[in-house]
Amino acid sequence: MAEIVGVRFQDAGKIYYFDPVDENVYKDSMVIVETSRGIECGKVVLERRKIIDENLIQPLKQVIRIATEEDLQKVEENHQKEKQAFEIAVKKIAQHGLDMKLVDVVYTFDGSKILFYFTSDGRVDFRELVKDLASIFRTRIELRQIGVRDEAKMLGGLGVCGKPFCCSTFLSGFQPVSIKMAKEQGLSLNPVKISGTCGRLMCCLKFEQEAYTDLLRTMPKINAVVSTPDGKGTIIDQNLLTGQITVRLDKARDAAPMTFHVKDIKVIKDGHIRVNKEELEQLKGLENN
Repeated sequence: MAEIVGVRFQDAGKIYYFDPVDENVYKDSMVIVETSRGIECGKVVLERRKIIDENLIQPLKQVIRIATEEDLQKVEENHQKEKQAFEIAVKKIAQHGLDMKLVDVVYTFDGSKILFYFTSDGRVDFRELVKDLASIFRTRIELRQIGVRDEAKMLGGLGVCGKPFCCSTFLSGFQPVSIKMAKEQGLSLNPVKISGTCGRLMCCLKFEQEAYTDLLRTMPKINAVVSTPDGKGTIIDQNLLTGQITVRLDKARDAAPMTFHVKDIKVIKDGHIRVNKEELEQLKGLENN
């Protein structure tokens, strides 16, 4: 067992573990730590606790100190420098004629490195740009190409639901999202309706999938043959959340479908949820990061 605290460097970023040593570190404290990027200032989001060694990446780095007023002032100064560096970098990218979009600029706490995050449709030869930026800022320059999901997480915004992006508020990382999840949740396979602002499948499909998977265990699928109080029929629609199913009765194929609750019917032959080739081709690219 090892004693740790969890530190986050972005509002909805990944949580990293550090050894608190003898520091009086509490939740929401700002601390100075050493990371692979250099010396950083982060926020404690997990209070001191013990976890098994198997869940740690050794060696565990230590908390250097609780952030002082001077440290917090330096962080604020770095934020101001980042804005200036962003403007300069945008101009330099245009001068070099590079096909890339600058998304964010991050200074390490000690100023030993500046990271420039960008998106691009392909590979970019930015060697001359790095030399140019290094001559201006007189420090180590690192350019990192990111995906459209990462861009949305960094920039933030409002989703189609009207709320802030999940990725920029509470999701610490991205997990694979599939078209099959959308189909199992009864959503229309319309790219506009199931994709986020980033142009990829909405993250909420993933973290809501567990609930839908549980509901599907007791809910017959579309095209299932069932027995109802009014006779035998085929399911043509379903509402997983309310438990209501719409059935076209065999004895009245031309009549209006009937609605029943799942508890009132008996499954004779269940249906299957499949994504056909035409649907896959239509939604090609939505699953990629």
